[in-house]
Amino acid sequence: MRRGQLDLKPMVEISTRLSSQLKPIPPASDLAFGRYFTDHWFFAKYAKGKGWFEAAVEPYGKISLDPGASVFHYGQALFEGMKAFGQPDGSISVFRPDFNVERMAHGAERLCLVAPPADLFKSGLKKLLQADARWIPKEPGCSLYIRPTLIGTEAFLGVRPSNEVMFFIMLSPVGNYYSSKSSTLRIWIENKALRAAPGGLGATKAGANYAASLQAALVAKEKGFDQVLWTDVEHKAIEEVGTMNVFFVFKDEIVTPALNGSILAGGMRDSVIQWLKHKKQNVSERKLTVDELLQRQKKGELLEAFGTGTAAVISPVGEFCYNDVCFAVNDRSPGVVSQGLYKDITAIQYGRAPDVFNWMKPAEQL
Repeated sequence: MRRGQLDLKPMVEISTRLSSQLKPIPPASDLAFGRYFTDHWFFAKYAKGKGWFEAAVEPYGKISLDPGASVFHYGQALFEGMKAFGQPDGSISVFRPDFNVERMAHGAERLCLVAPPADLFKSGLKKLLQADARWIPKEPGCSLYIRPTLIGTEAFLGVRPSNEVMFFIMLSPVGNYYSSKSSTLRIWIENKALRAAPGGLGATKAGANYAASLQAALVAKEKGFDQVLWTDVEHKAIEEVGTMNVFFVFKDEIVTPALNGSILAGGMRDSVIQWLKHKKQNVSERKLTVDELLQRQKKGELLEAFGTGTAAVISPVGEFCYNDVCFAVNDRSPGVVSQGLYKDITAIQYGRAPDVFNWMKPAEQL
């Protein structure tokens, strides 16, 4: 099988072993992002010449890997971020699962890993959601975060792709992504460190991208900022925030940086673009420099800014700082566009509004 390929071979049978000791469900008020994990997880293994095997839903537990596993030495690791939502009729739906299946396949090809077949990915997720349905939060603003992960597991020392792979999915009930009491974010525009470069891994949801972003993010948070806005290799063009794509609302257009090979193609980014076009808004995917942003802000043309991502959905930005010069956006308050997008998209996710783009997939139909 070609690495990264979504094959159509018969799927390996998935076994299920349910936990005999279920965890207590935490209160919604305690659901900080990624703090709790459900009772079960799904995993499947792959080996060259053998194919996929040992696919199972089992009680959540630790992974046993050889110290020589390639994921530890050569960074063969990538993941996806998805969400499941309880619907008014009591069922469960997943937001745009096919997008994540396909993006993982593209990322696997870039990292020289074998991607799980689409049927295995979705059937494993379906069985896991069935096993942990009681973990779907019912409170407004809460959901079940889904973390599919793919790693190289072959034990060897030598720079080459792993011939053994492990795919697994874990679930986590979540509330708001940001714990700050502020309704908008403070963003530091980075002009020294570099997250990704042309031809690198920037467009892949690889663990290495996040490792590269940690130091600058830590320094920014020590200064009171919520996130870092990354720029290109020349530190001139705006790319993305550490955990989100970014949009700017000007008087005459809404702009998000064009995908240039070092920006992750986010599912929520794509959804926002679709929705804005559906609403007849003038949205552009193009190069946007820091200089243009600063100039248009000085002219009063920057009306609002926001980030988009699976975890936080829509995150209004209230302040940017660049070279220690800070400026407020929309008086540090959420804007009309960002508030409208959050309301419209979450209404679709929770089944309160028509799903005009067929984004929501019932878990039973995965």
